Amino acid sequence: MCVVFAGGASASSKTEEVKRLPGGKLKKKDKQEVIIEKIVRNKRKCVTVVKGLDLFGVKLSDASKKLGKKFATGASVVKGPTEKEQIDVQGDISYDVVDFITATWPDVPESAVYFIEDGRKVAAA
Repeated sequence: MCVVFAGGASASSKTEEVKRLPGGKLKKKDKQEVIIEKIVRNKRKCVTVVKGLDLFGVKLSDASKKLGKKFATGASVVKGPTEKEQIDVQGDISYDVVDFITATWPDVPESAVYFIEDGRKVAAA
């Protein structure tokens, strides 16, 4: 009887482990933040990447169209390395895009916008 009880105890602990990631870590929810990153390619050309707009309920296809028209550049929705969709905008518009995002979509506060500079996340405000 003791062996059957021990087996039952391990089955109940397995149901708790289903909610956890391997290694016992709990799965975190995505923070609501917009991350703007400038990527240099071919020595001179720049691409500005805008990540996280979809977390605020913004439709990415509409946002890329508006960004392309505002800055007169090419803008497209692509899948990033983490399989999440992001907006790639041609050119270095990283500092101008913050004002445009906060003015166009009032749901996005300026305190939730961050830059990636030298591998560090820096607040835009």
